[in-house]
Amino acid sequence: MAAYENFFNAVGLKDWCSAGGDGGGGMTSMADLIAQTDGTTTQGPSLWNWPFPSLDALNKACGAIPPSRDVTQGLEDGFLAIRGGLRAIVDPLTQPLSWALRDMLWIMTNTPWWLMVPILMLITWLVTRSWRLVVFVLVSIAFLAFINHYEAAMQTLAIIFVCAFICVLFGVPIGIAMSRSDRLQRTVIPILDMLQTLPPFVYLIPLIFLFSVTEPKLYGIAIILYAIVPVVRLTDLGIRLVDPDVIEAADAFGMTKRQKLFGVQIPLALPNIMAGVNQTIMMSLAMVVIASLVSAPGLGVLVLRGIRSLELGTGLVAGFGIVIIAILLDRVTKASLARIDTSKSRK
Repeated sequence: MAAYENFFNAVGLKDWCSAGGDGGGGMTSMADLIAQTDGTTTQGPSLWNWPFPSLDALNKACGAIPPSRDVTQGLEDGFLAIRGGLRAIVDPLTQPLSWALRDMLWIMTNTPWWLMVPILMLITWLVTRSWRLVVFVLVSIAFLAFINHYEAAMQTLAIIFVCAFICVLFGVPIGIAMSRSDRLQRTVIPILDMLQTLPPFVYLIPLIFLFSVTEPKLYGIAIILYAIVPVVRLTDLGIRLVDPDVIEAADAFGMTKRQKLFGVQIPLALPNIMAGVNQTIMMSLAMVVIASLVSAPGLGVLVLRGIRSLELGTGLVAGFGIVIIAILLDRVTKASLARIDTSKSRK
């Protein structure tokens, strides 16, 4: 006998439960069959082993109550019902992301190494003004090329450049808007909390149903959703932490809201914003590896191959390459942040 069958009988729902399913028990157990042939009934579970009133436990006692699998199936059916309309709206909006990823991947992988490496070194110098980091970039890329991981490393960098740029492009304005409206902040914070706490694999589930695995936007959207949170949060925090006395001084000079934002608040909040950019880049790199499950190229593919084929060396070398790229990007962004702090202190 199901644990809750006596309860439904006592409240007069026996007929309702019997009409709703197979009589409130699903498949009869062997113990119940033996008890019925002996003219006895099996006793319910002891108080110590009493089951929680979950959908499955209640369904065993009352067939009118749906089991948990019906709930999950309903969610899936509902999503599939709106998939066509949702794709018709989202697909044109996200198509530029596919174009950007394809173009950047083509540029990074088809540009000769003797031209791409100096370009990356020049970008590092312009951002950091540090010869040590320029040499570090050269040595890192040379090492990756020496172990035949140059193309995979360029693919990983291409994806990070595009996704991190889009995160900053949308994340900074969202953070600025949050800092100027407490109501908007209260609305956006729960969304950011959800995006930050969802396991990375969960981002891929609805996107797989929406887009083809061959479309770059599939892994691009997943990376952006996962990595955009830090830059939004720290932009909002940085602007809110601007000294109120500075704001009062700006008001005394008759500055408009726009002038205060671009002339006072954003420059003073720039260290926090750059810290958010740094964290966004690191989270993009972490998600690139997971996105290799859905055709994202790069070093993550080699890590995945090492796991699937039990190729220990392949997985470890690719993982070490990812560590090198992470250190490289972290040092460059932190050096640019230190340069910003130094220039501000000189002023």
